[in-house]
Amino acid sequence: MTPQRRPRPPVVAVTGATGTVGRLVAHGLAADGTVGVRLLTRDPARAAREGLPGRAVAADFGERAGLRAALEGADAVLVVTGDPLRPDHDENVLAAARAAGVRRAVKLSALAVLDPGAQDALTRWQRDNEERLRASGLEWTLLRPRAFMTNTLGWAASVRADGTVHALGGSGRNACVDPRDVADAAVRALLDPERAGDAYALTGPEPLSAREQTDVLARVLRRPLRFRELTEEQALERWRARWPEPLAQALLESARRQEAGAKAAVADGVREATGHAPRAFADWARDHAGAFGAGAGGTGRR
Repeated sequence: MTPQRRPRPPVVAVTGATGTVGRLVAHGLAADGTVGVRLLTRDPARAAREGLPGRAVAADFGERAGLRAALEGADAVLVVTGDPLRPDHDENVLAAARAAGVRRAVKLSALAVLDPGAQDALTRWQRDNEERLRASGLEWTLLRPRAFMTNTLGWAASVRADGTVHALGGSGRNACVDPRDVADAAVRALLDPERAGDAYALTGPEPLSAREQTDVLARVLRRPLRFRELTEEQALERWRARWPEPLAQALLESARRQEAGAKAAVADGVREATGHAPRAFADWARDHAGAFGAGAGGTGRR
């Protein structure tokens, strides 16, 4: 009697595997224990150094043939791209996935795509990416997060140095989301074919302004912090040092929308996508207090 061959476990490919969400998704998939995890990254050695689970494969969003080879044998793919000036990156990933026989794609987009008043370059890029995904012929799921709580790590150096937070738009509230909740939603969508065609608005449980986040951090760290409002020109100068002018202008437009209240609404997408409530900013801050200089004698936890 010929022994029956066991079916192979499904394989899930993760693009942006060393990024904020990608690394969390890799760990979440590995913890599930039922899938093979493939990490698509320009630097497989970095993935190995950082202890990411799964098999790291070299891939470049600008090279469709290499992407197809990296995706061969995968059943689903997490699509995370990061350059609004390169729309061909999403085109290449989706075309390569289709050619490699991938059935399902989960796309990290942005909640701003639902706001008709959001016409900046970043939001238009994400809207176009969503249309590319819908037209790709793949089964798809869309994740639309609000700003990540991890964005406040940009304050860490000045908080450690002199207890000061510098930010534009200190009063505008944002229902920011913990990237761990976004990753949880991605893992569920990648593993469950029934999520095909779904789109999830992912926010935290409450809207907070930069001033209010500063107050939360101060309580967590158990020391006073000062908030210093940046002017638009000061903020632009900082953004221009990191990104091209169109993206710096897009960030300014986004900040103005936040100040006008466009990002304060709370959605129930995290619970719908994951089955659990969204994590609060205070929880995130306690878990990352060390980045802001919590002393060895206390992590900032209460």
